[in-house]
Amino acid sequence: MPKATIRDLGDVRGARVFVRVDYNVPLEGGAISDDTRIRASLPTLEHLRQAGARLVLTSHLGRPKKGPDPQFSLKPAAARLGELLGRPVTMAPDCVGQAVSDLAGALGDGDVLLLENVRFHAEEEKNDPAFAKRMIADSGASIFVNDAFGSAHRAHASTEGVAHHVARSVAGLLMEKELRYLGMALEAPERPFVTVLGGAKVSDKIEVIESLLPRVDALLVGGGMAYTFLRARGIATGKSLVEEDKIPLAKDLMQKAGGKLRLPVDHVVAAAFKEDAEHRTLPVEEVPDGWMGLDIGARTAKAYAEEAGRAKLVLWNGPMGVFEMAPFAQGTLAMAKALADSPGVSIVGGGDSVAAVTQMGLADRIDHVSTGGGASLEFLSGEPLPGVACLEDAK
Repeated sequence: MPKATIRDLGDVRGARVFVRVDYNVPLEGGAISDDTRIRASLPTLEHLRQAGARLVLTSHLGRPKKGPDPQFSLKPAAARLGELLGRPVTMAPDCVGQAVSDLAGALGDGDVLLLENVRFHAEEEKNDPAFAKRMIADSGASIFVNDAFGSAHRAHASTEGVAHHVARSVAGLLMEKELRYLGMALEAPERPFVTVLGGAKVSDKIEVIESLLPRVDALLVGGGMAYTFLRARGIATGKSLVEEDKIPLAKDLMQKAGGKLRLPVDHVVAAAFKEDAEHRTLPVEEVPDGWMGLDIGARTAKAYAEEAGRAKLVLWNGPMGVFEMAPFAQGTLAMAKALADSPGVSIVGGGDSVAAVTQMGLADRIDHVSTGGGASLEFLSGEPLPGVACLEDAK
């Protein structure tokens, strides 16, 4: 069921709106090294600001273990957001308390207040009802907007709990976009529909594979996870990554797939897990003793790229090899180019795949680059996301 969005709110002038954003950004030496997630929130914030709402933003950053920790402060995010908005963003010293009440109460129409890291309080991850109620009470908000798709798979106080203490709970524009594009894969996808799955482990993608198999026309497997399937076919894999306990599952999935599930026909093998290791491209049936597969080969990359190029909808989650090392990045690069060139709708989800298309300068040629790694996997698995389920259904 589609969710109501900020477009459905009506007049919000003068109203305080509690917005869950995802500012879990990478920091290097206290400076933001990638502001993609902050930029992704701008359409929602500008829409609300121009409508005269008074914005109280909350987010987590990292995994602080014992309360407030300066290295996990959202102060750099407040500064960067202010630069992007072209106006000051007030930074609160906490996410609850009298200071928050005072700062929120002083907001004018279109003003923005960013609360300090919500995970400085253990009650956040426990989804403590009293803590959620206190956050809303101290912010003075009557409306909850969830625009943090990357955290929507977690039932935390700031992603789900606060929805029970406001008059309205709706999706932001980024959340709406994520649900619309990823929903294409689950609800009557255009055909041919091709999914490309990579990454290290089959166990990370079991639910996604089982959810998508009935829906796809082809499921192309690469990365380390391919070797568990190859072993299940009786192919020797050397020292390649194999989940021995998942071999029976791999056999079962291949049987269910009925030919939809495609595996590499060649691969790049190396003598060691090192960038400067001796390496060569061989058929998958050939692995020198003690060597390991670290990328799909050129024949596989070409076949997968052609399959993706014919698709009306192509979804990619997980790299084809150890793309962080140049000798083993070609398969992932080929998939990134294939999706960028695809005439159909292209969707990239998952942290490593997103990092790959960004690193290769192709992100702006993909129809949708998801901001949620774990959330996109759970959504594609058909699991309800707590941070979405709590929002109003569209009328």
